[in-house]
Amino acid sequence: MTTLVILTVLEIVLLVAGLAFYLYWAGTLLTRIAGNLEECSELVRTIVGHAKVIGPGVEHINETGGVVAGALPLLYGMAEEIVTDVTPRPAAPEVPEPARPVSGTRRSRLHDAVGYAPR
Repeated sequence: MTTLVILTVLEIVLLVAGLAFYLYWAGTLLTRIAGNLEECSELVRTIVGHAKVIGPGVEHINETGGVVAGALPLLYGMAEEIVTDVTPRPAAPEVPEPARPVSGTRRSRLHDAVGYAPR
């Protein structure tokens, strides 16, 4: 009976020691996390201070950006016209070539699959 009581007490002591170690370890992690969060909160306060200064000008920047974005297609079209006008064109051949597909001649691979080779 005494052996059973001693083993039970020893097991309870080991369980409490394990829990104490786990709580100590979790506490150190949480302390580190709290320190990092405190540093982050100071950085966020700094960013908010900078944003308060910039905030009123953002509406003007957005309006200007909208005007520029609206003008981009027109500017792009004008640039294309300038490039087209300035680019030299090759001389047209006297005898025009027949129309051919851009992809070239098509070749079926079905014949290769069955071993057929046309002559």
